[in-house]
Parts: sequence; structure tokens; C-alpha cells
Amino acid sequence: MPLARSLSVTSLSGLEEWDEEFDLEDAVLFEIAWEVANKVGGIYTVIQTKARLTAEEWGENYFLVGPYVESNVRTQVELIEPPTPILRRTIDKMNSRGCKIYFGRWLIEGSPYVILIDVGFTAWSLDTWKSELWDISGIGVPWFDREANDAVLFGFLTAWLLGEYAAQSEEPHIVAHFHEWLAGLGLVLCRQRQLPVATIFTTHATLLGRYLCAGNVDFYNKLSEFNVDKEAGDRQIYHRYCIERAAAHCAHVFSTVSKITAIEAEHLLKRKPDIITPNGLNVKKFSAMHEFQNLHAQSKNRIQEFVRGHFYGHLDFNLDKCLFLFIAGRYEFSNKGADLFLESLARLNYLLRVSHSDLTVIAFFIMPARTNNFNVETLKGQAVRKQLWDTAQTVKERFGKKLYESLLVGQLPDVSKMLDKEDFTIMKRAIFATQRQCQPPICTHNMLEDASDPILNSVRRIGLFNSSSDRVKIIFHPEFLSSTSPLLPMDYEDFVRGCHLGVFPSYYEPWGYTPAECTVMGIPSISTNLSGFGCFMEEHIADPSAYGIYILDRRFRGVDESCNQLTSFLFQFCKQSRRQRIIQRNRTERLSDLLDWRYLGRYYISARHMALAKAFPDIYQYELNEPTSTSGFRYPRPASVPPSPALSRHSSPHHSEAEDNDEDESYDEDLEAEKDRVNIRQPFVVPFKNKSSLFKKKQIALLSVSSCTVPQNF
Repeated sequence: MPLARSLSVTSLSGLEEWDEEFDLEDAVLFEIAWEVANKVGGIYTVIQTKARLTAEEWGENYFLVGPYVESNVRTQVELIEPPTPILRRTIDKMNSRGCKIYFGRWLIEGSPYVILIDVGFTAWSLDTWKSELWDISGIGVPWFDREANDAVLFGFLTAWLLGEYAAQSEEPHIVAHFHEWLAGLGLVLCRQRQLPVATIFTTHATLLGRYLCAGNVDFYNKLSEFNVDKEAGDRQIYHRYCIERAAAHCAHVFSTVSKITAIEAEHLLKRKPDIITPNGLNVKKFSAMHEFQNLHAQSKNRIQEFVRGHFYGHLDFNLDKCLFLFIAGRYEFSNKGADLFLESLARLNYLLRVSHSDLTVIAFFIMPARTNNFNVETLKGQAVRKQLWDTAQTVKERFGKKLYESLLVGQLPDVSKMLDKEDFTIMKRAIFATQRQCQPPICTHNMLEDASDPILNSVRRIGLFNSSSDRVKIIFHPEFLSSTSPLLPMDYEDFVRGCHLGVFPSYYEPWGYTPAECTVMGIPSISTNLSGFGCFMEEHIADPSAYGIYILDRRFRGVDESCNQLTSFLFQFCKQSRRQRIIQRNRTERLSDLLDWRYLGRYYISARHMALAKAFPDIYQYELNEPTSTSGFRYPRPASVPPSPALSRHSSPHHSEAEDNDEDESYDEDLEAEKDRVNIRQPFVVPFKNKSSLFKKKQIALLSVSSCTVPQNF
């Protein structure tokens, strides 16, 4: 099935700057989501990171709407009085009629206003509202589905809030952006009640898509064949599916986060998205002021310390010739591609052994699972490592004292007398303490369901038990990383910086924040053409692998072929020299602008303008031309492909000299960067209007790729 474009443009050169800017003085934006100041999943990251940009654009006219969760409010929200009389009257009126609405500032970048609704306080209205929902839409919500009951309460309260606000305002130009099905019912009610609100609905992943992929079906090849009503009913989510589908059809503008999700939504929700709104990041947070190479070296040293303890007694490999790979995310064994990754590691182990490589690969699996405590053997390893370090420091101090005293009397020390029997005894005891009868553990924790755990069962099947003969080692860390952990005291960001390659061969990944975070931190990654991130990069980069973005084909290849391709990617990466990897990391980091919200935020701007034009056609107008070409802006190939030692001398950091003495050819990092940037357009900066300007009638021109003016050097 071809990956056709949405009607609106999805390439970075597709959206031109508007001739006239919208004056947002008389317009108000409400962004509604269950994850506003309430971390549940990835949507929290989307809203949190995008808030600063949206607040800069809309100023005091931007309000986030979410549920009131007391534990989150205590640590994340500063409760204040509403800043405008209209909003104050709206909230007071709802509170006087039995609601509990809170107003404050969310203490994140941008400090946006938040309106938090206590859905539990109005639970007495649940039966009445469920009955009304059945009367107007025929959607029945079962009593035992607590999440759906919360969605009903949240939806009716949100529609009530928007209706009251519209009634208080004389000439309202309200834009309401709803995220996911949990907030979607409010959109349906806004349209049913004919409120003067421009509505946008964004699905970050379809409900039915997640359930189908979790059931190990051939999802993408049979996408057009599913009986969606039957499939949703069989999985007892029909009422949820109906809410999601109704929101998608009622919205003025329907959007998804990627092309692959747009295809999914068109078949499962029966509406083609109007625009694709990719997820971004606040790149400044990860840019590290051009010190990412040094931060990589520092974080890598911390990981090496953990490895020294974990493999004590079997540390028969050179840590300077060791690569750290990792996969992280929700523990969805097949959806996240952990099954494919493990099989590829077994094949990579064979290739490294038959090629007599002296390289060692350590693969980390960071996926939370049910555990009861740390593995005793793992904790013992870290204790042994610390004991060895303390012993070495003790002997070093005794050695240094004798050396100092010898030099004070003007004599060269007798090396044979510098260490006495006591010193040798201490060192021998330390060496004996490192003896180990068992293999280094695979899992760092005690699993509650060890016998049925899919990762551990796959490890048993492929036979990678961290033996001395294996060139590939596996460490399964079934818990999110934390700097307070006694085992691996590192935050996730620091851990990612210290690794060499992120591997995310997902089968179902609507967007994919994990490879995006790798990219902005300058860490190469492997993604797939079934993930939103992979499709986005494949579309906008002429040669992704040259920039450290490897795209695995899981759409048009069988499982075995995809596994062979992944093994090939891993083996080719292992054959790179250290200097080549440094050059590649520099190139990967240069792509960070591509994922910045200041670049990708233009898609949300376009969606809001389109919604205003559809909801208020007498005030706003737009033209939408059908694209005749799918070609768009693409990053050019870098100046030298692939990164080669023949073009390298010194690149930051300089400590690579010791390993690569034979590679003394010149490599000018500044010149290399300039060559790579020659044809790369600088990121679009969202123009923020002057709030003092008067409201004027505007016209939107949403142009397709075919109508864009592309510079000659593209």
C-alpha cells in the first residue's frame, strides 16, 4: 500500500510564511487533554514541550484544560486567580452549579495557564450524562469501564466550560484542540450543541490499532480488510472506539502525528486526516552548548563503571573496544521490536565470532516489568567493584607515601621495596574476591514472572548467557532509570548520551520519541518505516544512514528479511572506527533543528488557521490545492558518505588519539559541518505578533508542495 500524502503538506518546505499574520487578540485557544499536568504516557511530553512555543504565540489567550489530580497539582501547578473577567465569570458560574474548577499556572517552560476540572466532584451527574450521550449519539458506556466513565465526565464538563465561555464573550473566536479519545467527547458535544468553537482533533495512536497490533495480527497488510466494528466489539472497546471515531468525524480539522498513522486512521476511523502534525522537542534542552561529545564520554565512563561491576570475574573484554546498544520504552515485546532485536543480536554474535572480532557489544533492555527487588548477584557485583576501587586507592596511598619519603632524602626509590608483603596480601585478597562461579546475570532484578517473561524466554532460546565466548552481552534492566538507583545511578538522558546506538525496530509506533531524543543528543539510532519518526526522517533526509538514522524496512519485507537487514545495520556499525563514529555523531546532532518545536510548530499553526477558516468562513477564508507532486524538502547527502577515516584527523573529543594512531589524516570539523549545511534551510521561526495591533480580517492560503517556491540549490 503506497504511503500517500495527506491533503495538507507534510514536507518541511510545504508551508510558506503567510502574507498576513493572524491577529490573535480576539481569538482564544483551549488545548484539552487528559495528560495536562497529569503524566500518563507520551502525550504528556508532547503538550509539555510544546507549551512554551504556543504560549509565545498566543500569550494570555492560551489555556490548557485537563483533569484535577491533587498529587500532581501540589508539585506542578501554582493556583492563581483567572486573569480575565470573562474566564473568572465562567469558572465562578460553573462552581456555583456544583462543579469544581481550578485555575493556575503549570510550572513548566512557558508557564502556561491551566484549567483543571475535578471530574470526581461531579460524579453524581454520570448517569444523567451517559443517558444524554445515548440519546444524542447512540453510544452506550458500560458501568465497569472506569476510564470511559472519566472520559464522559471530562467531556461533558469541557463542553460546559467552552459553552459558558462562549456565552460570556461578545464576539468569540474560540479554537479548541482536543487530544485523543479521552478528551474527544467534549468535541462531539461542542458540535452537537452548535457552539461557536473551531475544533481540532488529534489522534496520537488509534485505539483499535494498538489492540490489533498487540494481538500479533498482520496489521498493515490487512488494514483495508478489518471489520472495525466487529474487531472493536470483540475486544470490548466498542464504546471507546465510537467516541474516538465520532470525534474524528465531528472535528473541523482532523490530524495525526505521522504519515503511517494517517493511513491507519483513514482505514480504522474512516476519515482521512486534514493535516499531519509531527511531534517535536525543545532542542535547546538537549543541545548541551556544543559539548555533547564531551558529555557522551562522561556518561560512557559511568556506564563502563556499572559494566565493570556487573561482569566482575568475567571481565575478559576490553571496555575501550566495547559498544553500548540499548532499547527502551513500554514493555510491549512485539510492538516495540524487542523480539526482532534479540534475534538480530544472536546473528550479530555469530558474525562477530566468525570474523574473529575483538569488539564486544553490550545490549541494554530498559523496559519496566514486574519485579520485587534488585538481583542479589547484581548488587554484589557493584559492591565488589567498589571494594576493588577502595583497595587500589589504599595501595596507591601507601605507594605514594614511600615514594615521597624517598624523594625527600634525595634518593631514587627502589621499586622492589615500594610494595611490601602486606600490600601484596591486600591485593591478592581483592583478586580472590572477584572470583565467580556463575555467569554474569542477564536481568538486574528478580522477576515476578521469570518463567513466562518474553525477553528472558527469548534469551534462553537464542543462548546468549553472557559467556566468555560471546561477543554480544545482554543486560535486562526492568525498571526506569533513575539517578537515585543504587545499581545504575543515571537518569535516562545521561544514559542515552553514554550509549553508542539506540535500536528501536518497532512494529507499531505512531511517532517514536525515543529515537527523536537520540537524534537531538547526537546518538545514532535504528528506527523502522512503520514508525512515524522513521517515515518522517525517510521523507526529509536524502540519505538517513549517513546522518546516523538507520531506517529498517518492516513494511515490505518479511520478518526474516527485516531481521537480516537489522543484523547488517548492527554489523556495519560495529565495523566503524571510533573516529568514524565521532563524525557520525556530529552529523546526527546537526539534525536536531529538524525536530525542534520552533520548526515543527508550524503544522499546529496551520491546523489552527484551517479550523478557524472552516468554523468562521465569513471572517477567515482559505484555499487548499490538491498536491500534484510528492517531492518536498530533503536534507542533502553530507559532503562525505560514508564517514571515512581518510577524511579525519582530530574531532572532539581529542581522547580518541590513543586508539587511532594510524588515522592521522586531516579532518576539519568546522569545514565538514559547513559542507553539510550548504543546502540545508535554516529552521522556520514562528512569527509572534504585536499584541497591541487591532484585529483585522485575514485570509489563509494553505499551499501544497507543488505550489511552493523551492530555492534553486535544493
